[in-house]
Amino acid sequence: SVLVFFNSCQIREAGQPQIQKTSNTIHQWPKSIPESVGMSSSRLANLDSIFVQHIEQEKIPGMVALIARNGFVVYEKAFGSADPETNRPYQTDHIFRIASQTKAITATAVMMLWEKGLFNLDDPISNYIPEFKDVTILKEFNDSDSTYTSVPAKNEITIRHLLNHTSGLGYGIIDDDERFRKIYQKADVIDLATTNNVSIKQNVKRLTNLPLHHEPGERFTYSLGLDVLGYLVEIISGQSFSEFLEEHLFEPLGMSNTQFYLDEDQYQLLVPVQTKNQNGEWIIYDGHPEGYYDADYPKRGAKKFYSGGAGLTSTAQDYAKFLQMYLNGGVYNEHRILSPTTVDLIMSNQTNDLFGEENAFYGLAFGVVTDKGYSIGGRGSVGTFDWGGYFNTQYYADPNLNIIGILMKQTQRIPWENTGNIMRQVVGASVIEK
Repeated sequence: SVLVFFNSCQIREAGQPQIQKTSNTIHQWPKSIPESVGMSSSRLANLDSIFVQHIEQEKIPGMVALIARNGFVVYEKAFGSADPETNRPYQTDHIFRIASQTKAITATAVMMLWEKGLFNLDDPISNYIPEFKDVTILKEFNDSDSTYTSVPAKNEITIRHLLNHTSGLGYGIIDDDERFRKIYQKADVIDLATTNNVSIKQNVKRLTNLPLHHEPGERFTYSLGLDVLGYLVEIISGQSFSEFLEEHLFEPLGMSNTQFYLDEDQYQLLVPVQTKNQNGEWIIYDGHPEGYYDADYPKRGAKKFYSGGAGLTSTAQDYAKFLQMYLNGGVYNEHRILSPTTVDLIMSNQTNDLFGEENAFYGLAFGVVTDKGYSIGGRGSVGTFDWGGYFNTQYYADPNLNIIGILMKQTQRIPWENTGNIMRQVVGASVIEK
């Protein structure tokens, strides 16, 4: 293993909005009326009726919404019921399973290490995880028993491939290809979370034995690549992935309620995932029907699996701080996390046409809106970056307007609902000064 000490010193810079600490040590964002940052209070208020309507129509049980501009929160509200059994209301400080919103945080950690010259993006991952040296590609699959044949890949998986989802790795439970769902589940590969005593190292080692969807670099396939990179951070830094993120990202940014697993005093802030029963009533969702995971994983079990692709829990305010760091060119709370040149690289087109959309491309951490996407309307300026999570959370950040929008919900197995898209549309129309 390559163990390199990562200097814990952070470069402090002036000129950014100050984070205030309250008596309970939670870093609070500065707030302001919308008009002070060129937005309309009355136009933003349209969100209230939209969210209430969606709740009354039982499309969603509730949510927390946050809008910030120029480093100031201008809209932060909670709606609906966070728990169908107790009917307790949503609160703005509630903690959510952010699932794939973890990916951008993991990519940031990787790029922090890259900035120190510890590896190149086009290094084969086998330089650090030798078991990835001789990967294969799926050839034939037997549906009756999930056995398969494979052929050797011509190219190796690189760190860049893992960042931009072109490695050929896949997923289990959410993979578009049923063959890979069966292969991954048969091999006990964990997609999201587990209450069992399993490490990310063990999971990645299982993954090295499985075939790829396709030749590395050939296509965009959403994958466990960021879990592999979480393990890479452990190898390079000599810290657990959880410790690395806490020391070098969460603490500097004041992300006081972002973590993989909760302490006991945080349990009451974690909202349950909700779904609907056959009668159309909201109920607590315990987990995948096949028992693939326990939805209470953030506060139950071994608490040892640090999934770089989907494992974190967070709040709306915490994630907004992370996004504001990017809007600020890599600095926030007087801490330099990334160089602005690295931010530009992360936001550049890393997939060419492989992402499969004219409206957006994929960089090294986010989907990014193109000219075509802007012309559709309601998606933000060119360069707006975004993503979401498995439990129905969404975010976006517009670098041209310096706006952040976050919508935190916790639902599974319900029909598609479009509050995230509507929010972006209304927020954009609430700008009265560019």
